[in-house]
Amino acid sequence: MHIVFAASACISILAVALICIFLFANGIPAIGKIGVGDFLTGRQWKPSNDIYGIFPMIIGSLYVTAGAVIIGVPIGILTAIFMARFCPKEIYKIAKPAIELLAGIPSVVYGFFGLMVIVPLIRSLFGGNGTSMLAASVVLGIMILPTIIGVSESAIRAVPESYYEGSLGLGASHERSVFFAVLPAAKSGILAGVILGIGRAIGETMAVVMVAGNQAVLPEKLTQGVRTMTANIVLEMGYAADLHREALIATAVVLFVFILIINLSFSVIKRKTADN
Repeated sequence: MHIVFAASACISILAVALICIFLFANGIPAIGKIGVGDFLTGRQWKPSNDIYGIFPMIIGSLYVTAGAVIIGVPIGILTAIFMARFCPKEIYKIAKPAIELLAGIPSVVYGFFGLMVIVPLIRSLFGGNGTSMLAASVVLGIMILPTIIGVSESAIRAVPESYYEGSLGLGASHERSVFFAVLPAAKSGILAGVILGIGRAIGETMAVVMVAGNQAVLPEKLTQGVRTMTANIVLEMGYAADLHREALIATAVVLFVFILIINLSFSVIKRKTADN
């Protein structure tokens, strides 16, 4: 079994290494041909003219992810607190399977829901065609809820009961004991859930393609369409060739670096939290 476990770990590491080698071997030369500055800060994406600037897609990804975090993180953490410390058993038996079901719904179904419900609602409230940065943020905010809720609830339940009981013994109420004794002890686990949610939001493709509008321009308002890096890749990879295809792979390299930075930031924050 030791050999089996070691082989499994090696296969996982090898898979990640092969992905990295493929991305960087095909993407870095394209960035060199286009120019680092022109590729990362260019504001025009016109493959027919060999103009490849992904700055609007980078900003679009950041804006949509930030909107999803603003919507999903507070709701997810508060829901996890309710599920772990306030929810009656009768309601928990219904709510827990419902949240787990959300995690199993395919992203294309979320996108279809956004296209049929959220987009018309935004169109009626704010005008325009409805497919926008706001619609994408709302859909992604819903999609990251199961991840944040599940990880955060587990982290809260993992806190020793003595923390809660000690706070009660000092005269604190149930609510104060939960928010000022239990939650600080669970903050690293809650942060892990938030980071995983951000990772899913920035890497999501199909749902965003269906509701974001897919306009490769810098967004000026929430109701304007945007194109994310993932949407840019999936929309054009099917017919891309030569430098165009390499530019799309280079876009995947930039996305990979973004996710790597997020994970490293989480590791640093978690280490500092553990030291404190």
